[in-house]
Amino acid sequence: MKTAFLTSPDCFDHQTPPGHPEQIARLDAVLGAVSDLDIDHVQAPLAAEDDLLLGHSQGHINAIKAATPHKGRVALDADTHMSPGSLAAAYRAVGANVMAVDLVIQGKAKNAFCAVRPPGHHAERETPMGFCLFGNVAIAAKHALRYHGMKKVAIVDFDVHHGNGTQDIVEDDAGIFFASSHQMPLWPGSGFSHENGAYGNVLNCPLPPDSDGNHMRKIYQDVVFPALQSFRPELILVSAGFDAHRADPLANLNWDADDFAWLTHGICDIAHQHCQGRVVSTLEGGYDLTALGQSVAAHVQVLMER
Repeated sequence: MKTAFLTSPDCFDHQTPPGHPEQIARLDAVLGAVSDLDIDHVQAPLAAEDDLLLGHSQGHINAIKAATPHKGRVALDADTHMSPGSLAAAYRAVGANVMAVDLVIQGKAKNAFCAVRPPGHHAERETPMGFCLFGNVAIAAKHALRYHGMKKVAIVDFDVHHGNGTQDIVEDDAGIFFASSHQMPLWPGSGFSHENGAYGNVLNCPLPPDSDGNHMRKIYQDVVFPALQSFRPELILVSAGFDAHRADPLANLNWDADDFAWLTHGICDIAHQHCQGRVVSTLEGGYDLTALGQSVAAHVQVLMER
């Protein structure tokens, strides 16, 4: 078995305004970074309505559909935009995550990476925001519980911004453990350490501006990894944002590609111990194109090795 790499041409049709950081070129950078790697390329399917309902209300889904323009672009808020191709791209992003969970749990792939856009970890149950329309990784976690009979699924979010949407969707589900490291203070202004979820199933680890990979490694070694070990997940999902890189224009952390590789190794170690190596990772942030490509390559190469 190989690492499955899921994407779709539809993800190129989600068009944001000129100068917007969440741009089509991000996906070009990711695909270029893995072009020489020995991975299984898989076409991401469109999500089914039932998939979306695992994380969102029918009203939210209907509102996103109704907002889709026939031409041009519309702004759902100051940061979040839709073009005529955005709805299909968002359905592919959810569909990629759901299929990746199926492939890994069924033993058809050893692990998986979803190269999709729009990202998802800021989309709350009822609110699109932060470039995100649907909660891609949160829906994947709910899918694993409902359709594969799993009892414990962990989500690790190392994007530089707090995954407020994921937390909103999963914080009242005892079967899902959500751990997020993120710069604070920084948009969206959530993710305080006292936010613990309804069942103690949320772990937020704020990181100070200008801290580096060594600081991150200590937090994961001392706090996040022990909490994951204690939870004993059957599957680990990763919200893989690469905007904690020192070159990223939207934040102030100082990680490099080696830090992302180290973090991926640590996650895979726990997956090996508790869930037969089952890891599904999905693209979130990362807005310096060179840094994004280098960091994704480091991340995926570790998945391949493991």
